[in-house]
Amino acid sequence: MIWHLIAAIFAGLGAAGIGLMLRLASGKRLPKWIIPVFAGLGMLGYQIHYEYSWFDHKRSQLPATTQVVDTRQDSMVWRPWTYFFPMTVSFSVVDQSSMVPAQGDDDAQLVEFILYRFEKEYVDQLHHQPYLMNCDSAEMVPLTSGSRQPRLEGLRPVEEDSRLFQAVCSPW
Repeated sequence: MIWHLIAAIFAGLGAAGIGLMLRLASGKRLPKWIIPVFAGLGMLGYQIHYEYSWFDHKRSQLPATTQVVDTRQDSMVWRPWTYFFPMTVSFSVVDQSSMVPAQGDDDAQLVEFILYRFEKEYVDQLHHQPYLMNCDSAEMVPLTSGSRQPRLEGLRPVEEDSRLFQAVCSPW
């Protein structure tokens, strides 16, 4: 976080320098307020660039075996430009190298996997939860963290054409 503050300050200083150079190049015909306006625009431009490149940056840090299965875009009042271009604020990932296939009691194809959820906040959040997917009935159930026992109250259906179902069940 401190590095983004430092980068925003330097972006503001660089843009203020451009404003100063434009003022000097015009023979000081441009008003003095052009310098702080350029500084503010430089800082705002850096912040907007950082917020919109967050998803691509996080995705580039993930292993090649991961697959993005869900993204959520949102608009915010204090960022009015997000109403025109919604910003990605969270996404979910499945790591296909950590999936474990199993056979159910009735020969159902079961796959155990971990669903990772990344959320963009002032400090990035990462939540993970192990799940068990029944590829035959298109249902998934969360597992307890320690004993890996299914929590049946969390059983939910999954659309067969969803990216989550395709990522988990298609390799098997």
